Amino acid sequence: MYYQSLNGAAWRRIWVVGDLHGCRRELDALLQQHQFDPQQDLLISVGDIIDRGPDSLGCLALLEEPWFRCVRGNHEEMALSALQGQEMALWQMNGGDWFFRLRGAALIAARHALQRCRELPLILHLQLDERIIVIAHADYPAREYALNKPLDWQQVVWSRQRLEAMESGERAGIRGADAFYFGHTPLKQPLTIANLHYIDTGAVFGNHLTMLQIK
Repeated sequence: MYYQSLNGAAWRRIWVVGDLHGCRRELDALLQQHQFDPQQDLLISVGDIIDRGPDSLGCLALLEEPWFRCVRGNHEEMALSALQGQEMALWQMNGGDWFFRLRGAALIAARHALQRCRELPLILHLQLDERIIVIAHADYPAREYALNKPLDWQQVVWSRQRLEAMESGERAGIRGADAFYFGHTPLKQPLTIANLHYIDTGAVFGNHLTMLQIK
């Protein structure tokens, strides 16, 4: 599934959160701080919920929660490839080593939870009244957004080209939607340029986790 559409009217409040990378405790603290109500509120993740941090299994458990939505990040992609026997060393050296230490029931549970990542979309299209909000992991590699537009899916989960161009002075947004939220590249603070929001603030590297209210 490449695109998934959500109608924001179904929830009282909606939040978007940066790359979790196994930092479940930090997320739970933020949810409590913001009085997140699982009966009425929604949390959307920009992907990379696993690897590097202490609790990848705890973050994978979020996929079972009705109040949680997530796009696929490059770490989920690496994990899914490794489960098919491809490039296992690549995942292991990029933070997937937690999986290779598991044994018995824990290993079976992790394998099952990771398979859920196959169902994750690459792009979430959120309709908020008259506004369109787009969530993807690394980039929306086009000048103009359109629902179900074919893209280079590799770039959606891996590309840093747009962000690097911004650091060189490029200031253009993406037409066709009101706001875009991305993770993937750890920054000291959230970065907003035009209608683009980069919200991975490297919680797993000792910085803070960013969670923003969009409704």
